[in-house]
Amino acid sequence: MADTKNVTTSKPKIGGAVYRAPVGTTLPTDATTDLNEAFVCLGYISEDGLTNANSPDGDKIKAWGGDTVYTYQKEKDDTFQFKLLEALNPDVLKTVYGDDNVTGTVQAGLTVKANSSAAEDKAWVVELILNGVLKRVVVPKAKITEMDDIVYADEEALGYDITITATPDTDGNTHYEYIKEKTA
Repeated sequence: MADTKNVTTSKPKIGGAVYRAPVGTTLPTDATTDLNEAFVCLGYISEDGLTNANSPDGDKIKAWGGDTVYTYQKEKDDTFQFKLLEALNPDVLKTVYGDDNVTGTVQAGLTVKANSSAAEDKAWVVELILNGVLKRVVVPKAKITEMDDIVYADEEALGYDITITATPDTDGNTHYEYIKEKTA
């Protein structure tokens, strides 16, 4: 039976919703356990939120005469797209440019090296609130595979609009979702 209580919007967890850590870091297996201290918060993301594309791409085989006689799945990419807004956060810059390409602090002087180093796989966690229900998306292994142009403008927040692509873990899963009603 339909129930309007199951209809929801999503909000980020207060204090930041997107986290990353080295692959191999102990991952959460529920919606409420504290994250391992290796996860760093990447701060605010844009009002567009998080977009997860997790759709199969298939093809079909047709018989002579035009009838479709077989369909099959060619691929099923699992991507997450979001715009990191804290352009002065060293952890955001390390996420975008690589841990080894960012040194220093904003106060003492920060150096960012842009080069052709390949993006590294990381573990990712996104924490959401759905009308009082906690949701945690855990991506065991993903790397940045796309980044939109960086726009420097008067009336637009400087940020890094990135897409990460998940790869299967040892169980063949690209991400996990944990949902639990929030308790007082």
